[in-house]
Amino acid sequence: MAVASPQSAAAGRAVPRRSPRGRRRWIGWGFIAPFLAVFAIVFLAPIGYSVYLSLFRDQLIGGNSFVGLDNYTQAFQDPEFWAGLSRVGLFLLVQVPIMLGIALLVALALDSGRLYGRDFFRISIFLPYAVPAVVATLMWGFMYGKQFGLVANINDHFGVSLPDPLSPHLVLASIGNIVTWEFVGYNMLIFFAALRVIPQSLYEAAEIDGAGQWRIITAIKIPAIRGALVIATVFSIIGSFQLFNEASILKPLARNAITTSFTPNLYTYSLSFSGQQHNYAATVAIIMGVVTMIVAYAVQLRGMRKEA
Repeated sequence: MAVASPQSAAAGRAVPRRSPRGRRRWIGWGFIAPFLAVFAIVFLAPIGYSVYLSLFRDQLIGGNSFVGLDNYTQAFQDPEFWAGLSRVGLFLLVQVPIMLGIALLVALALDSGRLYGRDFFRISIFLPYAVPAVVATLMWGFMYGKQFGLVANINDHFGVSLPDPLSPHLVLASIGNIVTWEFVGYNMLIFFAALRVIPQSLYEAAEIDGAGQWRIITAIKIPAIRGALVIATVFSIIGSFQLFNEASILKPLARNAITTSFTPNLYTYSLSFSGQQHNYAATVAIIMGVVTMIVAYAVQLRGMRKEA
C-alpha cells in the first residue's frame, strides 16, 4: 500500500487566505489614516485639552486645583458673559437676514440675464470679500471716526452733526455694516452658483404655463437653491458667534462702547491673555462652541426638513 508523502498531504490541505473584503477594509483605513491623524491632532486634541482646563482653577491656596463643574456654574451666573452672548444673538437676528437678503437679490439679478455689465457687477460685489478683515475694519473705522475721517469731514464741511457710528448705541450696527460689506459677495457667489445649475427645462415649462418672473423666482428659483440658503445661513450663524476681529480692532477707537466682554470671543481673549484666567477662558470657549453647534444644527435640521 502506497503511503502519501508529507508534501502531498500538506498540498491537499486548504491554505487559509485573507478574504478580499477584509483586505479592502484595511486598505480603506490606510488611505484615511493620515487624515484621521491630522484631525485628531489639530481638532480633537485641542478640544479635549480645553475641556481638561475647564475642570481646574488657579487658587491662592493649593495652586491649580480640580473644581469639577464649578467654572461652568460661574459662567452661567456671569452677567458679562450673558451680556456678550445677548449682543451677538441680536447681531445674528438682525445682520444675518439683511446680509443674506441682499446677497440673494444680487444673485437673482445676476441670474436674470437682464443686468447690464453683469460680469463687472459680479466682480465688484465679490471684491470686498478679497479684502482682509483687518484692513476692512481699519478702513471703516477711520471713516466712522468723529474726530477724523469721513464723518468728521462731513460734519466740518456741511456744518452738521451726524450721529457717532462708534457710540454705544450704534457701534453694533456699525460692526454689522462692516460684516455685511465683507460677506455679501461671498454669499452671493454661493447663491449664484446654485442658480446656474437649475435645469433650463423648468424655465421653459414655466413660460409655456404663462408664469411671470416673480412666479418663477418664488416657485422655481428659491425652492431650487434651498440647500445653498441653508448652507449660507449655517456659515453666517457660526461667523456671528465667532465675532471677534471687528470688535477687537475697533476697540481703541470706541473705548466707551466696546468693552473687554463685548462679544464672548473677545471676553475669552481678555480672560486668557489679559486676566491670566486660562481655565475660565476655556470654560467660556467650550460653552460657546456647544451653543454654536446647537443653533447651527437646529437651523440645518429645519432647512433639511423643509427641503424634504
